[in-house]
Amino acid sequence: MFLVKLFAVANSLLYIHTLLFLYFTSKIQHMPQQYCLALDLKNDAALIEAYKQYHQEIWPGIVQSIKDSGILTMQIYNAGNRLFMIIQASADFNFTKKAAADVANPLVQQWEQLMWQYQQALPFAAPGQKWVLMEKIFEV
Repeated sequence: MFLVKLFAVANSLLYIHTLLFLYFTSKIQHMPQQYCLALDLKNDAALIEAYKQYHQEIWPGIVQSIKDSGILTMQIYNAGNRLFMIIQASADFNFTKKAAADVANPLVQQWEQLMWQYQQALPFAAPGQKWVLMEKIFEV
């Protein structure tokens, strides 16, 4: 009788362990991804201020294209002429898909052309590359 009860308890614990494993595994697969990117602005105070102003009044269609791509939040920080972007994106976000959608969207193309008047590639960026994905080197 003792062995039957022990087996029942062990079986229940195994079942609970399996449920917890499945729950946390599904949470990990759906956790947002974070990306950090950098880009420079042209080193001109008037151009930098104009760039900041555009980002205070970003076009609604641009915001929608960002959200439609799976980006949950996007923040851009500025220090001197350096820009730093933080993206929180859904687990299925993909830069290649985002780029393809941007190319197919005339409004995004218009915005990107306008912003390029203020932006300049980082010295180590690949030809045609604007925002450069940064490598995380530390976390607490």
